[in-house]
Amino acid sequence: MDIDVIKRLLEDYKAGEVSINNVLGKIRELPYKDIGFAKVDSHRKIRCGFPEVIFCMGKTVEQVVKIVEHIVAGENDMLATRASREIYEAVSRKFSEAVYNEQARTITIRKTRRKPHKGLVLIITAGTSDIPVAEEARVTAEIMGNNVKVLYDVGVAGIHRLMKSHGELLKANVIIVVAGMEGALASVVGGLVDCPVIGVPTSIGYGASFFGVAPLLSMLNSCASGVSVVNIDNGFGAAYVASLINRTRK
Repeated sequence: MDIDVIKRLLEDYKAGEVSINNVLGKIRELPYKDIGFAKVDSHRKIRCGFPEVIFCMGKTVEQVVKIVEHIVAGENDMLATRASREIYEAVSRKFSEAVYNEQARTITIRKTRRKPHKGLVLIITAGTSDIPVAEEARVTAEIMGNNVKVLYDVGVAGIHRLMKSHGELLKANVIIVVAGMEGALASVVGGLVDCPVIGVPTSIGYGASFFGVAPLLSMLNSCASGVSVVNIDNGFGAAYVASLINRTRK
């Protein structure tokens, strides 16, 4: 479907020949842009509320730059995850406004200025070692238009650090809990609040944590209601879900 088809649909709508639901349904079927090595989903923003996000691992520098060009050409905000500094430097040569977060390994380009969603997304880590995954979540949540606060290094080994900020927990619309080792923090937080809690197990820990499998299983087996879990080290995925929740909560 090209722009001429869209124009005809809008003309038919104005003439009363089709409903707005029919128009929107057709627009949601818009195609991707085939650039040979990738098919850029240029209309994901219409369907999902945010443009396609670039996962950089496994892609060449040239491939990432080309995809960025197509996303930004539509005056869209751009987020790339798991990006190396080499990729960032190549992107920044094309787009000087590109911002690199070293810890999160993210690249962002802002083309829009949106009013943030009213609700708060709170991101918590058990330890300092979990911060890189939490930073990926923070960058993602912020570019998707959320008010974000962080509370780092408040794990169960010193639970008084978390309890000191209990009031902050109660202000959140959704909380992301990032934890390695045994991943107990997600259950603790889930038992203290009435909002959704998204657990992010990390690959941080000693041998028996099995590179994140132990906290993943702990979070999946949480006895606290309202705790959901994403994959190991998936800060991006947690923030995307948190943003969808925050958009709908008052």
